[in-house]
Amino acid sequence: MGYLSSEQFLSSVKRRRAQDRLFMVVVLAATLVSTLALIVIFVTLSVESVSFFTRVSIIEFLTGTKWTVLFADKHFGVLPLLNATLMTSAIAVAVAGPAGIAAAIYLSEYASQRFRNLMKPVIETLSGVPTVVYGYFALYFITPNFLRGFWEDLSIHNALAVGLMIGALTLPIVVSISDDAMKAVPYDLRLAAYSLGSRKIDVVFRVVLPAALSGVVASIVLTFARAMGETIIAAIAGGFRPVLSFNVGESMQTMTSYLAQVATGDAPHGTIEYQSLFAVGLLLLVITATLNFIGLKVIRRWEIRY
Repeated sequence: MGYLSSEQFLSSVKRRRAQDRLFMVVVLAATLVSTLALIVIFVTLSVESVSFFTRVSIIEFLTGTKWTVLFADKHFGVLPLLNATLMTSAIAVAVAGPAGIAAAIYLSEYASQRFRNLMKPVIETLSGVPTVVYGYFALYFITPNFLRGFWEDLSIHNALAVGLMIGALTLPIVVSISDDAMKAVPYDLRLAAYSLGSRKIDVVFRVVLPAALSGVVASIVLTFARAMGETIIAAIAGGFRPVLSFNVGESMQTMTSYLAQVATGDAPHGTIEYQSLFAVGLLLLVITATLNFIGLKVIRRWEIRY
């Protein structure tokens, strides 16, 4: 084995440093691109929203109970859209949360490694199914063949079907994050609990789940944020009826489905209807960003470092 000369050694060091600098520049550029994209989106929404709020009171926008922007008698209260969005998202979390945590517990604590390696990619595949498939599945199968079996006067477009399908769509988020959080809990903690005579179920709910609580809660918060941003399922299965109602069996219009409706060309450029698109989008961005911020705070607050 030969030895490098001093010139060769210095050349090798300089080459490695150049490669490290190049890699750092590429990674920094990728970070700046995503940050710049977010800034551009926020500025674009804000500029058009300012024009909107010069014509519509922000108090009316946030507290009004009628949203008839595309009608002759115009009202600009966003509460019907916000209410439908929160209701469908809550239903989705109610479906994805318990089911996802239960699946994560099984995969992490009960399933064999072979079964876990098989099932986890299968569950994560649910998030890869086009959302338009979920929308039409809810419209033509879930509502007429399942929900109307016990709710006869259910509208063909309804918030319940939307929430159920968004729950199925977001289920992999809860499963993946919760499973990873539980797997990160040191096995020594489990052995310590077993040595004290604890049963399997006691170890799961009194040791593993509390230790992984930050990841589990963060998965729920992120699921809620993802559910609020879902568009196609809400547009297809929920309809375009902007009403303030707490009946999940009715057709409702969410914030995202309104964005989809106006973006197809129902409002001419520069009109107040067009500007309302950006006001609703800005409100949705603020809400989802707040939820993501809460998720990060939860992780940092309850995170247990081993």
